[in-house]
Amino acid sequence: MGSGGSKSTALMLLFLNLGLYIIVTIIAGWAVNHAIERTHETASVLSIPARIFPIYFPMGNMATGLFVIFSLIAGVVGVATSVTGVTNVLQWDAPNLGAAAASSLLTWTLTMLAMGFACKEIYIGWTDANLRTLEVITIVASATQLICTGAIHASAEEFTPTTLAAGTV
Repeated sequence: MGSGGSKSTALMLLFLNLGLYIIVTIIAGWAVNHAIERTHETASVLSIPARIFPIYFPMGNMATGLFVIFSLIAGVVGVATSVTGVTNVLQWDAPNLGAAAASSLLTWTLTMLAMGFACKEIYIGWTDANLRTLEVITIVASATQLICTGAIHASAEEFTPTTLAAGTV
């Protein structure tokens, strides 16, 4: 693929991921706020081990707390990576593409961690519609982030030192 196609593909995927990560951050932030407001009244009737568990959520199952927290972290890092990635890809030189590739890989790793908890939560069951939406969007974001990471890394390969030394750029 030529550099023009790689650039447009990377930009399109970065904007798509920006939208997905904004949605993930909004839903996960709502879930954390809902849990903070309702945990005291719901957890007070539980037995001692569950009551002192610091990541108890009054909705979903026992995987919900970890899933929501890691989704929130992945969402915030994903928004930051997408915004900086757009500016880095628009520059289209070796240092900026390297930075975009590194941050994209980090975001994909965090999103895969959140996706693992989403899969565990789906396996356990007993979630409401808001959590199912967060699960689906997290899984879709992990796939699109993988493709975006691949596109940015492929673009960064065009600017390797051996290619620059040979004068083919």
